[in-house]
Amino acid sequence: MAATRTFSIIKPDATRRNLTGAVTKMLEEAGLRVVASRRIQMTKDQAEGFYGVHRERPFFNDLVSFMTSGPVVVQVLEGEDAVKRNRDVMGATNPADAAEGTIRKAFAESIEANSVHGSDSDENAKIEIDFFFKPEEIVG
Repeated sequence: MAATRTFSIIKPDATRRNLTGAVTKMLEEAGLRVVASRRIQMTKDQAEGFYGVHRERPFFNDLVSFMTSGPVVVQVLEGEDAVKRNRDVMGATNPADAAEGTIRKAFAESIEANSVHGSDSDENAKIEIDFFFKPEEIVG
């Protein structure tokens, strides 16, 4: 299988606790390579645009507030079956359900503050990568 790309966010709860390196190490040990990475302070407009699919959900405003509460690290990851590989190493959304050895089991504080976001499909990975990165910023 050829290498594919996926999108990842190291969320404010993890950056606040200085876990960027530890999370990235787990991603790399899972066979993913960071081909673009940037630490940013997400604006309200960015968060609302990125999570727009959830606009009508009751947690939308809390999600936007959380994602703008501190710096995040946006990344493009590359590897064989990158979306699945990333989702496997992230673990279940609810850290209580996450398997041992996953990022969320190791670092998540709660179902909301679960340390990482990852694309759920190849199609969404492309959309999410394009939301934060220009092609020339991705260096494979």
